[in-house]
Amino acid sequence: MQLTFLGAAGEVTGSRYLIETRDIRFLVDCGMFQGGREAERKNRGAFGFSPETLDFVLLTHAHIDHSGLLPRLGALGFRGPVYTTTATADLLKVLLRDSAHIQEKEAEWQNKAHYHEQHKSHRSLHETAPLYTVTQATDFLRQIRNIEYDTEITPHRSVRCIFRDAGHILGSAIIEVWVESGTGHKKLVFSGDLGQPGHPVVRDPTPIQEADVLLVESTYGNRLHRSMPDTLDELVHAISDTLERKGGNVIVPAFAVGRTQDLLFLLVDLSRQSKLGKMGIYVDSPMALAATDITLKHMGLLDKEAASTLQWLNKNGEKLQIHFVQDVEESIRINSVRHGAVIISASGMCDAGRIKHHLKYNLGRPECSILITGFQAAGTLGRRLVDGAKYVKIFGEEVPVRADIYTIGGLSAHADQAGLMGWLSHFRAAPRQTFLVHGEPLNAATLAEVIQRQLKWNVSIPAQYTSVTF
Repeated sequence: MQLTFLGAAGEVTGSRYLIETRDIRFLVDCGMFQGGREAERKNRGAFGFSPETLDFVLLTHAHIDHSGLLPRLGALGFRGPVYTTTATADLLKVLLRDSAHIQEKEAEWQNKAHYHEQHKSHRSLHETAPLYTVTQATDFLRQIRNIEYDTEITPHRSVRCIFRDAGHILGSAIIEVWVESGTGHKKLVFSGDLGQPGHPVVRDPTPIQEADVLLVESTYGNRLHRSMPDTLDELVHAISDTLERKGGNVIVPAFAVGRTQDLLFLLVDLSRQSKLGKMGIYVDSPMALAATDITLKHMGLLDKEAASTLQWLNKNGEKLQIHFVQDVEESIRINSVRHGAVIISASGMCDAGRIKHHLKYNLGRPECSILITGFQAAGTLGRRLVDGAKYVKIFGEEVPVRADIYTIGGLSAHADQAGLMGWLSHFRAAPRQTFLVHGEPLNAATLAEVIQRQLKWNVSIPAQYTSVTF
């Protein structure tokens, strides 16, 4: 059996792992790379194999860096099933179409820019095409197969697998896979993205006790998050100081799936406790509304505190002004709101979607604040803001950064070093091989050293496109 690391190896995005035996070839995850022009190039040449030769795909969760290239896989010839949890399948129905729509718009904008450059330089410039279209994304949804947590399936006569709750976002899964090959059965465990214990809305990650081969994420393997009480104090200060003292707006880049629902829960809960005053909350993402509706559909997957807060909101909804923005005209009108607003919009790393418009109109205003609440991959606009850029380019224009930038790491849906070590401690014996994936080099190397010192495990940090044989 051979395992090839096609993405999220030495970096955080592009999760994609190929497993091959003499009888079977399948993928775990098929994610999009994110972060600058290099990501665009990698996405267009992402596979390194013929998609039509795949038997099936196992998907850990709906975030774009894990699922975003699925329609491209289908457009290039893959016709097999994609197995994932029921909640993730519901989320994919809106997420993949939205991703395709954003790509079509981004390609349209780039082509207009190329057209003007061509006329100025009198050179023929290549036209940009989206990675896949809305039609291709919609067609691909027919290949999704719903799986319930904790239910064993056999996608092939030589493969068994079970999806366990990863506690990251709604429907996220740890996947246990038993593969029969010429050297006997091997158990592979793919952590996907593991949630932080005690994180709001979703349940804690499911403990796993054994594996022959383990792939575990290392996004925050080199640090500890702030405690949740300290994080909430920081969140309250950032919002109150901006809205009440400075008289500006709060702009929050947030993934439409997962982070937006977390933030809404926290804002409602803080209002319930009278820790936040009057504010207008704008959720500017059609997909976020759809994802929120799906979250409410799967109430049984939420933790008890989230369910209690939702019950309070149903009775006291008039006390909060929550506006879900759908059409483009309504989104544009938000730009005229100069104070008192918390604007939550995708994408979470600021590289696409409506968030770029809100940043353009508010970054240059010292009375405003930007709340960074999740990991920002290298090369993204969000990362440049976190790293202290004084100017950033948005839609081809230089925009000054005068707003306050808050990095609130304690809201991350990823487990920190302590959370990862706590999850690993449930293994009754060391896996034969452990691979740290989905992390930048320093983060993975730091976690590897801690695992080797505390657990005495054999740990490797694979490079992209490398293969191992078992």
